[in-house]
Amino acid sequence: MKKTRDNRMFRRVAVLLAVLMMLTSFSVLMSGCRSGANGEVYVYCYGDYFDPDLIEDFEEETGIKVIPDYFDTAEEMYTVLENNATTYDCVCTSDYMIQRMIGNDMLDELDMNNIPDIKNIADVYMKKSEEFDPGNKYSVPYQLGIAGILYNKTMVGDVEIDSWDDLWNEQFKDSLVMPDSVRDAFMIALKKLGYSENSTSEEEIKAAADELIKQKPLVYKYANDSARDLLANGSAAVGVVWNGEYIYTKDLNEDVEFVIPKEGSEFFVDSWVIPKDAANKANAEAWINYLCKAEVAKKNFDYLYYTTPNKAALELIDEEYLNEKAVFPDKETVERCESLVSLDPATTDLYSDYWKKIKAE
Repeated sequence: MKKTRDNRMFRRVAVLLAVLMMLTSFSVLMSGCRSGANGEVYVYCYGDYFDPDLIEDFEEETGIKVIPDYFDTAEEMYTVLENNATTYDCVCTSDYMIQRMIGNDMLDELDMNNIPDIKNIADVYMKKSEEFDPGNKYSVPYQLGIAGILYNKTMVGDVEIDSWDDLWNEQFKDSLVMPDSVRDAFMIALKKLGYSENSTSEEEIKAAADELIKQKPLVYKYANDSARDLLANGSAAVGVVWNGEYIYTKDLNEDVEFVIPKEGSEFFVDSWVIPKDAANKANAEAWINYLCKAEVAKKNFDYLYYTTPNKAALELIDEEYLNEKAVFPDKETVERCESLVSLDPATTDLYSDYWKKIKAE
C-alpha cells in the first residue's frame, strides 16, 4: 500500500485541480469547441470517480471526445436531469436513484450489442442490480461499496468503535463528520434504532430525525467526499465514509481504521445509465463498454479502491487488496446490509422535510 502513497497524492491533487478547470470552462465545452472524429459523449458523474487518465485513453482508442461534468449527490443530479438544465449522454448514479429514474421514464434502454464487455460483470451483481433494474435493461454495474465508520485510533482513546451508537458519544464533540446526504444520514439513525434504512413509517422517520438533532451538537461538519480528508489530516477523529475511501486515507494517515457497524449498513451499487433521448447514445454505450474492460476496471480499482463488480479485473488485482475485508467484505458482512430503494413521493418529501429541520437546528 505504501508504494502508492506519493503517486496517489500527486494524482489526487492534480485531478482536483483538473475538475476545477473543467467546471470553469464547462460552458465553453458545451458550445461544441471539442469535437472528435467520431463525435463526443457528455458524461455526468460523482466527482473524482474514475481515473482521469481514462479519458485520454478512451479518446485515443475510439476517437470520441469525453466532456465530463460532476455532481456531489444523486439528488442533485436528479434535479438537474428532471429540469432539463443540461443534456447528458451518460450518467453514473446509485441504485435507488436509478430505480426512481426508471419509474419516471427518464432512461433509455441499453443496446447490449454495443456493450459486449458486460460479460465481465459478475453474475451475482447483475442479479443484485435487478432489484432496482428488472431485467438489467437500463444499467451496467460500475462500483460497489458499503458505508462504515472511519476513525483515528490515536484520537478515539479507549472507545471501541463497532456500532452506529458510537457516533453519539459526547467524547467526539466537534470531531465527528457525518454525511451531508438525507438518505445516508437517516440510514445511520434508522440502523441505530433497529429500523430499516428504507422505512416509510413517519413514527420511525421522526424518531431518527430526533436522534440526528440530538447528535448535531457533536458534529464538526456534514461532508461527503471531503470526509476522508478531514480524517486524514486529523481535523476529525471519527467520520462516516464508504469503504473505498479506507485505503486512500490509510495511505495518508497510518492511524485510521475502518469498521462496518454491527447493526449493518448501506450497501450500494453505482451504475452507468443513459438518459432518455440522449444525443450521443451509441457513444455513451461505447464509454460504458470501455469501462467494463478488465484492464480498465483494474486501473480504476488502483485509483479508487472501491469494490469492483468486474470479475475479470479480479485476476489482475494484487492479492493484498483482495484479502482486505474493508475493500472486499465477506458474505456475512454483506448480508448484514441493505440497499436503498426509491421511495414514494410523499415519503421522500417526509425525509426531506425532517432533514431541513435537522439542518435548521
